[in-house]
Amino acid sequence: MFMLPISLTIAAGAALLNLWLATRVGRVRGQEKVSIGDGGNDRLIRRMRAQANYVENTPFVLILLALVELGIGSSIWLWAVGALYLVGRILHAIGMDGMMWGRMVGTVITMLTLLGLAITALLSVYLTPTKFVSTEVTETVAIQPQ
Repeated sequence: MFMLPISLTIAAGAALLNLWLATRVGRVRGQEKVSIGDGGNDRLIRRMRAQANYVENTPFVLILLALVELGIGSSIWLWAVGALYLVGRILHAIGMDGMMWGRMVGTVITMLTLLGLAITALLSVYLTPTKFVSTEVTETVAIQPQ
């Protein structure tokens, strides 16, 4: 069985983080009694945007993470990149509630993660030496014993 431990772990963490973000939105909806839309409520708008921004970026990170892991293998730095991305998204969400430095740091971490994984993916494709092997097929003739 083939497994991508980094990608699977980070994807599981990303799913849990998405549940946490959705719960935060739901909590404000209940407190402000807004069931559809944002009701013009600034707090709800900020929480909705934090989750939407997460959903906009996370698929690209997870796809790149899995493909890089598949292409070059598991490594400590790839674990660090995945974990740092999740920490950055938590900081971004908290920052959307008013801790502005968290939002900025989370945004920078997200952009650097995407850029780093994209560059790594490209470099692994175009700088990895490849060896082409050709095989010659020959016809086999069976000889009957006498």
